[in-house]
Amino acid sequence: MNHNNKRLKLGVIVVAGGSGSRAQIDGNDIPKQYRYIGTKPVLAHTLSAFLQLEAVDWVLPVIGETHRALYYDSMGLADEKLLPPVIGDDTRQGSTLNGLLALEAMAPDIVMIHDGARPFVDGALVGRVSDALKDHEGALPVLEMSDTIKRSYDGKTIAGTEERSELFAAQTPQGFDFVKILAAHKNAAKMSNSFTDDASIGEWAGLDMVLVTGREKAFKITKPEDFVRAEAELNGYEMTETRVGSGMDIHQFEPGDSVRLGGVDIAHDAKLKGHSDADAALHVLTDALLGALAEGDIGTHSPPSEEKWKGEPSKTFLSFAANRVRENGGRIVHLDLTINCEMPKIGPVSEQIQANIARICDVSPRRVSVKATTSEKMGFVGRGEGLMTLGTATIELPRGKN
Repeated sequence: MNHNNKRLKLGVIVVAGGSGSRAQIDGNDIPKQYRYIGTKPVLAHTLSAFLQLEAVDWVLPVIGETHRALYYDSMGLADEKLLPPVIGDDTRQGSTLNGLLALEAMAPDIVMIHDGARPFVDGALVGRVSDALKDHEGALPVLEMSDTIKRSYDGKTIAGTEERSELFAAQTPQGFDFVKILAAHKNAAKMSNSFTDDASIGEWAGLDMVLVTGREKAFKITKPEDFVRAEAELNGYEMTETRVGSGMDIHQFEPGDSVRLGGVDIAHDAKLKGHSDADAALHVLTDALLGALAEGDIGTHSPPSEEKWKGEPSKTFLSFAANRVRENGGRIVHLDLTINCEMPKIGPVSEQIQANIARICDVSPRRVSVKATTSEKMGFVGRGEGLMTLGTATIELPRGKN
């Protein structure tokens, strides 16, 4: 097999149909590939990594049957290389076969099969796999084992020590001659045994397989702590600085039938007085974000003296501040909101407020805290004349910004 003088047409299958249960935190059942690192879901980072490579002709996502809405609502990718997603199977092996069958119409010379939860693939790694496929039918990126490896049959007692120099940790993307791996997968589907990765199917089918050097940073997000590592990898601890901004807002009550806080209309015998919709919860977080950026406050950008802001939904202001963070190359780490009022009661709607703020700022709800307290009947809040909100925003910015 020799492709040395031929430009190989490359299709990439990104397998992303699993539930990622080991990565779940506190009952958050969003599959790991749709959880955010930075400003995009994990899967969007993975797909983008391949789409930007000139050597790649097509990228085909394989997603879960129940993930359609998650995929279309969160990817935000528009690229002629990106093919419509294919629905996977109950197993990774079956999902990969579905992807191969769908890609067959494009007639690629070679294919790379990649885990959707490995977002840090780069051009050098893809190049090593691609180069190996000029002379071999399959190529597997691996890492050498740095730790001593012990064997155990019960997870408690040691049954032996493995020869470390003969062991390697397999990564993806795993590359293959397209026709050969498609045939191997079709035959493997008839077998009762399950294969752990595509390279094992290639081995079973007798393909000429070779190892290439992998990439330490191309780790797979598997456990909750891997998201911390991914955030650090994405932003680079040494390249960012942490900023904290705070805000305080006070609004009087006036005659009405509901109070709007965090985009939620809460039944009450009064409403908040203000030029916009007087949503003191969103106003204070807007001020906190702008403060962290050292860009003034809500009045700097949307002065109440301007008629166009009269009655404006406050999500407009908070969305603007969140976008300013992104436009500066930063990310929102955490938002903390405290609402101080005697009435109405905030507790019953606090989760709804939290979800609204997260949606407006395009962050996980776990990055938003909503708390409520009273003034123990003291002062203007205690007398029911109005309420006060306090907000804190923690962001990360590239060093040297502002």
